[in-house]
Amino acid sequence: MASGPRVALPAGIWVLGGVSLLMDVSSEMIHSLLPLFMVGTLGASALWVGLIEGLAEATALMVKVFSGALSDWLGRRKGLALAGYALGALSKPLFAMAGGLGLLVTARLIDRVGKGIRGAPRDALVADLAPPGQRGAAFGLRQSLDTVGAFAGPLLAAGLMLLWANDFRAVFWVAVIPGALAVALLWFGLREPEHKTKAAARINPIQRAQLRRLPRAYWWVVGIGAVFTLARFSEAFLVLRAEQVGIALALVPLVMVAMNLVYAASAYPFGALSDRMSHPTLLALGLLMLIAADLVLASTSSIGGLLAGVALWGIHMGMTQGLLAAMVADTAPADLRGTAFGFFSLVSGIAMLLASVLAGLLWDTWGAKATFLAGAGFCAIALLVILVRRLPKLAQG
Repeated sequence: MASGPRVALPAGIWVLGGVSLLMDVSSEMIHSLLPLFMVGTLGASALWVGLIEGLAEATALMVKVFSGALSDWLGRRKGLALAGYALGALSKPLFAMAGGLGLLVTARLIDRVGKGIRGAPRDALVADLAPPGQRGAAFGLRQSLDTVGAFAGPLLAAGLMLLWANDFRAVFWVAVIPGALAVALLWFGLREPEHKTKAAARINPIQRAQLRRLPRAYWWVVGIGAVFTLARFSEAFLVLRAEQVGIALALVPLVMVAMNLVYAASAYPFGALSDRMSHPTLLALGLLMLIAADLVLASTSSIGGLLAGVALWGIHMGMTQGLLAAMVADTAPADLRGTAFGFFSLVSGIAMLLASVLAGLLWDTWGAKATFLAGAGFCAIALLVILVRRLPKLAQG
């Protein structure tokens, strides 16, 4: 892909990345232990894990459509992002207090509603702040910093589990601290840019006439993103797979550390690469990585094999997640970017719910191998779509 001269990314991109980093430390300290807490402490089945995780992630993705549209309507994005991060931070003590699935599900849904509220406005802010021709790099940088938090959180959780003799609830209480710091950094550290489209900001962005302005290329990205999500079910199943191959309970979060370390290291380089090469080609390569990860995870019975599969999973995430966000930004009008991210997330949310429930059902009925082989099958479908039917040319800039 052609691009202009490279300039330094604005400080606001780094602030948004730092906010994501802190909130991910908080969230992943909990989420890296949550499947084990649900199964071992609260007595849930793998199907329940899949249902709860799928519902939680789908809720976050579906809420994005409304928060994104609202940010377009208001012409402002920081306030909504701040409200979403605050809601996520306020949910954290509920995990520590949960004595049964009821309060845990409530906490998980509140946490994910917060994620849904902040997600689309934050992504639209990244697109607003990014210099022309560097959206891939900007999204890749934010994703890299986000993912640093995603491996620091499980690493801290594992250390505290060892220190405190597998005390889940004590670890959950510590997770409250970085969540509060994320809210403070966004409040004091980010100045929202003025919007050139302010005059049109009061137009309802989800009117039919406005939605017609989203081009065919954008809806292609939405469709491909949905199939990607079907292929990549909740990462809770990576945690369950780690316990199956014999990793000690306190050390299971290190599996997410490994995955997110690879993800963090690869997200920015692949994001920058996406500004210069064919997007469909990079998506196809990412799918091949996920197919390889699923096949390794389906067949392995060793810790080494598990780590290889998890590393391939992380490379896939680094190749595709920032890329898909950049493709949404590239194909949507500037004054509809929040709405565009929202609808992308809505469709992906439905796919995430279906994928996680199916993964849990397959796990309980036929075991882990069937779950990961099904993921590889959905990957093959997405790859076939990309190879057989060429994506419309995406406008850059």
